[in-house]
Amino acid sequence: MTNAVMAVKAIRGMNDILPDESYRWAFFEQTIQRWLAAYGYRNIRTPIVEQTDLFVRSIGEVTDIVEKEMYTFVDHLNNDSLTLRPEGTASCVRAVIEHNLLYNGPQRLYYSGPMFRHERPQKGRYRQFHQVGVEALGFAGPDIDAELIVMCARLWEKLGISGLRLEIGTLGNAQTRALHRTRLVKYFEQHRDMLDEDAQRRLHANPLRILDSKNPQMKALIENAPKLMDDLDEESCVHFETLQQILREQGIPFEINLRLVRGLDYYNRTVFEWVTDKLGAQGTVCAGGRYDGLIEQVGGKPAPACGFAMGVERLLALIQECGTVIHPPAADIYIVHQGEQAMRYAWQCAEFLRDEGLDVVLHCSGGSFKSQMKKADASGARFAIILGDDEYNAQDVTLKPLREAVEQTRLKLNEVTEIIRQANSNQQ
Repeated sequence: MTNAVMAVKAIRGMNDILPDESYRWAFFEQTIQRWLAAYGYRNIRTPIVEQTDLFVRSIGEVTDIVEKEMYTFVDHLNNDSLTLRPEGTASCVRAVIEHNLLYNGPQRLYYSGPMFRHERPQKGRYRQFHQVGVEALGFAGPDIDAELIVMCARLWEKLGISGLRLEIGTLGNAQTRALHRTRLVKYFEQHRDMLDEDAQRRLHANPLRILDSKNPQMKALIENAPKLMDDLDEESCVHFETLQQILREQGIPFEINLRLVRGLDYYNRTVFEWVTDKLGAQGTVCAGGRYDGLIEQVGGKPAPACGFAMGVERLLALIQECGTVIHPPAADIYIVHQGEQAMRYAWQCAEFLRDEGLDVVLHCSGGSFKSQMKKADASGARFAIILGDDEYNAQDVTLKPLREAVEQTRLKLNEVTEIIRQANSNQQ
């Protein structure tokens, strides 16, 4: 009796995207590329693995990501500490500094791809997840903050997403945050017995994160905590007011959320989130803001920056929830054939039609005409081309519509292209 071989399965929280689902991703990616090109943003592609220090310096040591969620390992060839990227902004900034991209002026950049965090997997939250990130580097004014938000609003329209709510806030400048931090620490120290374990741990290292606690027993305590707006400097006030004015002029509704904080240390001034009630607990689908200190923090010359990231899995779920129909791709033609000569002719026909810009599936592995036609119909193709000895001898083809009750017809191969293009045009 032989031992059964155990099947290898995907790692928990890291999912396969199968063909029946991947076409939705392709639609999303194509929409994203066209949308970003319309606003002048260019693609940047960074490695999945970076030096661990990059994320510790940029994200902050006392954050959930660095403390509990990063996939970090030692490269045993040189003892370097490496980390699978948990987010994309730090990698983008590192690349901009390393290649001196700001030398020629401000940059509008975007990236997309997998990120990695060791979280408890649940719907809308995975250990390997995908983000699209948009970064505008070298722009100091509130106009670029507004552009990023307006861009998002236009994207939701393109994707058929409704019901998203925009929340905006401001974190002020470094001095404002330092003053606010001091007041928060003093306030929470006075109520230390009401803090949970996480809050006590963060009290002196990152007290702003206490404001983001989801612990219902601390809700009243947090509501009564000092508000950052009370310490806001005049320049940050003007920046925030101008942002609101532009959004009103562009017809973008928003809510001001004075408790809006970011989980990453590098944010300042503008912060924003697009949230929904349609996805349960994972309601934030896009979040961002300004991070003027990060470039210097990572080792570059001081420069302003602003950006956002959106979760692809959550947006795809929301697209489906909103009822947007994304049709799976289907070939224009499925070629069936019988006989050795017809098979050689089928190859010629397939390549000719592909050169004409049509999508063609050539039947392989033989079978009767009846079985081949079943496969042609199941493929979703709009037409079948049928080839046998008669077609080969006459050097023509039999064209059979598969999606409408129209008679099949014999015609020359060079006539097929125009007929199918016209049929596709009529369908649109």
